[in-house]
Amino acid sequence: MHVFEIIIALLLVGAGLTALSRRLGTPYPALVALAGAGLALVPGTPTLVLDPELALTLFVAPVLLDAAFDSSPRDLRANWRTVTGLAIGAVVLTIVVVAVVARLLVPDMPWAVAVALGAIVAPPDAAAATAVLKQLRPPHRLLVILEGESLFNDASALLIYRLAVGAALAGTLSLAGVIPMLFVVTVGSVVLGFVLSRLIVLLTARMHDVAIAVVVQFCGTFAVWILAERLHLSGILTVVVFAMATARRVADVTPARLRIPSYAVWEFAVFVLNVLAFILVGFQLKAILSRLDSLTLIEYSGVAAAVCVATILARIAWVSGAAAFSRWRCRPAQDGTTGKRDTVALSNRAAAVVGWCGMRGIVTLATALALPTGGSDGPAFPYRDLVLFTAFAVVLGTLVVQGMTLRPLINVLELEDDGSVEREVRLARVETLRAALLATAELPGEEMSELLRRRYEVMLRRAEAELASNGSAPHGAPASDGHTFNVDADFVRKATSAERQRLLSLRADGTIGDAAFQRVEQELDLEELDLQQLAPGADAGRA
Repeated sequence: MHVFEIIIALLLVGAGLTALSRRLGTPYPALVALAGAGLALVPGTPTLVLDPELALTLFVAPVLLDAAFDSSPRDLRANWRTVTGLAIGAVVLTIVVVAVVARLLVPDMPWAVAVALGAIVAPPDAAAATAVLKQLRPPHRLLVILEGESLFNDASALLIYRLAVGAALAGTLSLAGVIPMLFVVTVGSVVLGFVLSRLIVLLTARMHDVAIAVVVQFCGTFAVWILAERLHLSGILTVVVFAMATARRVADVTPARLRIPSYAVWEFAVFVLNVLAFILVGFQLKAILSRLDSLTLIEYSGVAAAVCVATILARIAWVSGAAAFSRWRCRPAQDGTTGKRDTVALSNRAAAVVGWCGMRGIVTLATALALPTGGSDGPAFPYRDLVLFTAFAVVLGTLVVQGMTLRPLINVLELEDDGSVEREVRLARVETLRAALLATAELPGEEMSELLRRRYEVMLRRAEAELASNGSAPHGAPASDGHTFNVDADFVRKATSAERQRLLSLRADGTIGDAAFQRVEQELDLEELDLQQLAPGADAGRA
């Protein structure tokens, strides 16, 4: 009961720190990490040990699915070279650099342990960066790159992490079987993710209760991860493929009255899991600190500081080098013509921001917590206390140093939104309203149905004016005068269905990306619920 009371109190503290972080323009994980570190120093707090297998499943699976569900395949394809370079090249470079630094500082540390440490601190957490960037409205492409990187760098780092942990515990690693195993794991995870996404879409189409739908979503997420792990596949890669494939199909089968509350629940759950991760690390650090004498603590602090610096510099080196190489490929030829155009080359200013957005977060914490503690299931992981201490120090250091200086850096570099998403939103509004008018043109002209049709005409003219003038006025229905009307339910169904089908087709053919799609989808959800209030029983059914 004492632990439960502490967790409830700290969740409230986390909520307060999040509100403060928004005022300060810093990532909320930075302040929560400081609170978690302070927890380890508070006398009287209990010692809590988390099941290693539970750590990854509980903290990574829902957070990763939430990020993957909102990603845009179209935008990822357009930036595949940069995203791949960060997800693989930057991760591998960071692992190598950190492993070398750790071995130099702790010569007795086995290479497998050093590599595992590198894999733990290698993947950045895009949520921390985008929490700040979205407030500052930088070019949309930077958000795409950072969010896309976070989906796949976790998979590459965790594969290396699993190999290194296995080698550290077994004392050996057969390189001959690594490449075939990686191939089987990758292909198997992709196939499993696609198959499970089909099943969840079929199940979702038959659910009409909000509570049941949300429970199935969460249980389904954990089931996907657990099944992948039981089959010795990649839980991260399976969840990413599952979420991205599901997002392309589920929008057509989920009613607005289910989607709106479920999105709110997911946002709350991701926040709680982030706060809990830092709280649990605080509990773990308290146990570690109680076992350390002053000299060992100084040694651990030195290793942690060196690894943190190495982690930051390795990412900056990779991003700067890759961006410089891409710009070199675009250099003018001797005859004055431009060489091969690299559509994903980053400018110096953009590369500086991407390189500095290397804050570590929940994945680093979860993988560190997942290291075997020893007992009936097997031996403890060598140097576990040092690895966990260092991992948390890297998370804390990057969140505080990089997270709290990201806003000033963006302001100095003067990177501004290019307006690409706004243009797509305006276009989608026009197209969906046209579809609604076309679908209802042949319906009988009852008094209120005709009034609603005129309402759509007014909204369409306003949306067309915004599109022509690059305006940014919000899309929405005219204010109600407070009267209650009996609107034809068939009109509501046809109008909302036509709007959604047109919106889905715009995303499917690449006219708009997922960022614009999600904004207009939310507007249509609210509009649909508003119209259903005027036409009781007119559940649009298919969203």
